[in-house]
Amino acid sequence: MNGHSSETARAAWEREYLAKGRLYGGAPRELPSLLPGSRVLEAGCGDGKTLAAMVPLGWKIIALDFSRSALDLSRNNPHLGALDYILADAAALPFRDRIFDAVFLNHIAGHVPEPVRAMIAAESFRVLQRGGRLFFRGFSVDDFRAGTGIAIGHSTRVKGDGILTHYFTRDEVIHLFSSLSPISVSEERWSLKIQDKIMPRVEIAGEFIRE
Repeated sequence: MNGHSSETARAAWEREYLAKGRLYGGAPRELPSLLPGSRVLEAGCGDGKTLAAMVPLGWKIIALDFSRSALDLSRNNPHLGALDYILADAAALPFRDRIFDAVFLNHIAGHVPEPVRAMIAAESFRVLQRGGRLFFRGFSVDDFRAGTGIAIGHSTRVKGDGILTHYFTRDEVIHLFSSLSPISVSEERWSLKIQDKIMPRVEIAGEFIRE
């Protein structure tokens, strides 16, 4: 993968958060219905955009990221309150087996090279209890940025900032989480206006359950 590894990816995100601070604004996508008190892992919590929507739902949340700067931004967000923050890699989770009711992988598996994506999927399976659900989001091959940047693998690009993005097909997502049973895997589309041009943004959203 042209020298890209988890450490390379971590360093790129660390530089990005240090240089720009909070990267993501706007409202997060609609969250699933989970019982209050559900034990939830957000792996790759970033600067806390999705956490802000999770907190009012009464879940027991653990927020994990491999970027210290991202975790600092989340910790300093007054809307999040006191959460459990852990600096760790989603490909080597520091938790015992079968302890979470839900794992969220929002735009994390798509920012690491192929071998690491499989490790993240395996670790997510390991920490989910039976009946636990996994929620995935990643950009689709139909997204307008799928052809931008330097190609370093099949449907995988690196931008000038060093951040890797892999663009998924629906079948690829199902295969990645083949140890889980799919509930739904679908494309979600919206438009982004850039210099008077309307560009398509496309995500793959998946929900899986551990039987």
